[in-house]
Amino acid sequence: MRKVFVSYHHRLDQYYKNALVELATQQDIFIDRSVGVGDIPDDWENQKIRRVIRDSYLRDSTVTILLVGSETKHRKHVDWELKSSMIDGAVNKRSGILVINLPTVSDTYYTACSPEEKAFYPFETKWISIDSRAEYERRYPKMPARIIDNLLAPNVKISVVGWNKIMQNPNMLRTVVESAGESRLRNQYDLSRTMRRNDFNPELSFGFGSVGN
Repeated sequence: MRKVFVSYHHRLDQYYKNALVELATQQDIFIDRSVGVGDIPDDWENQKIRRVIRDSYLRDSTVTILLVGSETKHRKHVDWELKSSMIDGAVNKRSGILVINLPTVSDTYYTACSPEEKAFYPFETKWISIDSRAEYERRYPKMPARIIDNLLAPNVKISVVGWNKIMQNPNMLRTVVESAGESRLRNQYDLSRTMRRNDFNPELSFGFGSVGN
């Protein structure tokens, strides 16, 4: 089984992370290697947190699953985890990436990167390629910018699937995880975006202050 790191908003989306790992364990789909609640003290410096996540968690995984909820794209730790997953470093090699849209965001659209994945959409008769950032942002309004960068990258394969789709069909989860793992070393990720420095959400700002999340 693949060893998987799950990146998510811990405060808002812990339920979904737990449910995903439970399904994967019951069905022998993957082994969870992500950061658990309480594993990293809140008072650690940012640089230490990044180093521990990269060297102690990501080094032992080959796939990163991103759970996209209503506030995920604003989380600095999620962005750090994504970029670290894309870097082919001395300690941890780059991982394949799979995106799962949670019920708290729209899952009308999806992205499939292999014939095996497309087989789970038998009603889809015409697949299209998208080369417009604006169109990706329209389809995936809650998607982190770093993921959209790489959905647009010509030599990167990242699948996007809806939560209900994989929960109703564990074999689909198995397929998309394996597909992400198979493509990881061939992916030529776009790493040009600098890492987020804070959790600021412009949609929640008022005057000179902001509402935290």
